[in-house]
Amino acid sequence: MKHVAQNYRTGELAVLDVPEPACLPGGVLVRTLYSLISTGTELMKVSEARLSLVGKAKARPDQVRKVLDSMAQQGPAAAYRKAMGRLDSYTPLGYSLCGVVVEVGAGAEEFAVGDVVACAGNEFALHAEVNWVPTNLCVPVPEGVAPEHAAFATVGAIAMHGVRRGEVQLGETAVVIGLGLVGQLVVRLLVAAGVRVVGVDTVADRCRLAEKAGAVLAAGPDAEGVDRLRRTLGDLTGGAVGGGAGGADHVFLAAGGSTNGPVELAVRLARDRARVVDIGKTRLELPWTDYYEKELDVRFSRSYGPGRYDDRYELDGVDYPAGYVRWTERRNLGCFLDLLAGGSLDVGALIDGVHPIADAAAVYERLRAGELAGIGILFDYPSARPDQPARAAEGPHTGGTGRRPRPMGPDGRVGIGFVGAGSYASSMLLPHLARDATADLRTVATTRSLSAANAQRSFGFRRVSTDLEDVLTDPAVAAIFVVTRHHSHADLVCRALEAGKAVYVEKPLALTYDEVDRVLATVARTGNDRLMVGFNRRFAPLLGHLREGFANRGGSPLHIRYLVNAGTLKDGSWYLDAGREGSRWVGEGGHFVDTVSHLVGADPATVSAAGSGDNRHVTLEYPDGSVGIISYLTTGSGRFPKETLDVTGGGCSARLDNFVRASVWRGRTRTVHRSLLGQDKGQSTQLAAFLTAVRTDAPMPVPLGSLVATTRATLAGGLPRPSETGVT
Repeated sequence: MKHVAQNYRTGELAVLDVPEPACLPGGVLVRTLYSLISTGTELMKVSEARLSLVGKAKARPDQVRKVLDSMAQQGPAAAYRKAMGRLDSYTPLGYSLCGVVVEVGAGAEEFAVGDVVACAGNEFALHAEVNWVPTNLCVPVPEGVAPEHAAFATVGAIAMHGVRRGEVQLGETAVVIGLGLVGQLVVRLLVAAGVRVVGVDTVADRCRLAEKAGAVLAAGPDAEGVDRLRRTLGDLTGGAVGGGAGGADHVFLAAGGSTNGPVELAVRLARDRARVVDIGKTRLELPWTDYYEKELDVRFSRSYGPGRYDDRYELDGVDYPAGYVRWTERRNLGCFLDLLAGGSLDVGALIDGVHPIADAAAVYERLRAGELAGIGILFDYPSARPDQPARAAEGPHTGGTGRRPRPMGPDGRVGIGFVGAGSYASSMLLPHLARDATADLRTVATTRSLSAANAQRSFGFRRVSTDLEDVLTDPAVAAIFVVTRHHSHADLVCRALEAGKAVYVEKPLALTYDEVDRVLATVARTGNDRLMVGFNRRFAPLLGHLREGFANRGGSPLHIRYLVNAGTLKDGSWYLDAGREGSRWVGEGGHFVDTVSHLVGADPATVSAAGSGDNRHVTLEYPDGSVGIISYLTTGSGRFPKETLDVTGGGCSARLDNFVRASVWRGRTRTVHRSLLGQDKGQSTQLAAFLTAVRTDAPMPVPLGSLVATTRATLAGGLPRPSETGVT
């Protein structure tokens, strides 16, 4: 299918051919009829991508801070690879469309195949022929509403939420500053609500368009235009503007750009105690004295309304009760469509052009260069037909072959399939595999089309898909890498083992004891034990040097202190969804348990834990009397190194500083090893060992029993069974 995307590093715009997305539970698959370009938001993103690296850094200081924190914890090389990987990839454009439902996922049965719907979301309602959209970002289009008009619903919801934030009442007066797409819709909504409106814009044609929609006056922000606006407002409100009663009850800022002019103009046109609502991305350097003297109420309007940026609402479909939150983003979408259906709003005059999706790159370039004027530009999708048959739903999984994976492909290389290709896979695994002469990157499957396309472009996969079965059933794939979100690991591991593949799964192997038991039952039933978990730290060269220092400890137990400065996560991170993805400790703690066990050379005998929330101290006791204490903390400084490991025993002391330096003291001798190229946590060495084992049919680099013991110990440190004292 065709999908519009942009490379943020180079600024390149392209219409890509990518696989259709999978239909996931909680949403519907929609074949697009029309999608709307947001000429403000999207052109700002397009222009930003064309900036130099320095320009991008100035435009996004929040991302620069993230890179600096990453450098402090992971080192410059790893932080650079991660940042460049994100920059040098295709990102989607678009967030407002109308289309036809072609498949319904579990839990979205309120929709039916053939329904015409309006969809929202900059991760879902994209400029693409087919999109998967969760239920709370999708609404039915009423009879009589043209699909090209319904494509305006998302931008309409943005305007509607801004108007609601103003709490306007019949007979009041409002100023709309900025008469682009959002501003024009704000004007129409205010007029429909019985509010007297004046508008401001630098473009005369936009002013005339607002007046045709019902604005009393629209003028430019120059001296003559402002004088006309102030006189008109004085006539409408029965007093000179600036005299207290005179002036607008509400000012809506729908303008963008770097000038502070809209904010300064707002206070000149507002009455005492008026409301100023910021809808667009406006520079807000408030002239304090002027705003103070009028005691203006400054408010922000966040996107489409309540529910935006809340994954529980948008992804999980958990609605807010109308008695507590009357107008959610979905209800705003529906209300806008109802106004269209009832004739209270007309967006037909806003449509300045309809272009085929195949011409998208040229359309954006003409808009950016100023060669194409207008505020309402639509893409149409000639391949979309309301009567197209639904996609066949995936049948139940019936199990695999029960055979061991074949050791290698016909050309002597290991055929590799990837399930998931996110940030970690793209920065820490795939670059090593792409350089390995024994690896043959065959098929990559992701739920989102662009993720698979980016992986193919960057690493040379032969085939891309959004269907897991394409990886499981590919006869050329001998080894499957599972690099998805935590809740899916155990199930995908079992399915890959049943398909007769060797499996490399990123940590954790499982989130519950039952999932561990299911993996073991699958191994027993199929006879396929070719499993590797991404506990890569034991393969780190510096950890190897440290372990060598204790090779002659003569049975003396080790005492290990492992400080993990895990840091805080941004609100909304999927890692924080403990109900679905497990706690942070369960998701990441296996790394540290495995590292301690590798140093001791045994599996833990007992596990105990203390702490609260995501902060915990986990004590591991081993049969030889060794003890490891892992302090996993999330409340420290983001600039403090992530991992510090101290080991004592047998007359030897050692320290590992964040996988950059390893120091070993024995007697009066101190040996220091450094990683000259930055952090090396062992990913490359582990991958090479796994490929060698698959290719030569040798035992897996880490025995299955050790992987299971580490997983159970991790669970015991985070989710202990009642009355459990050990993990065996």
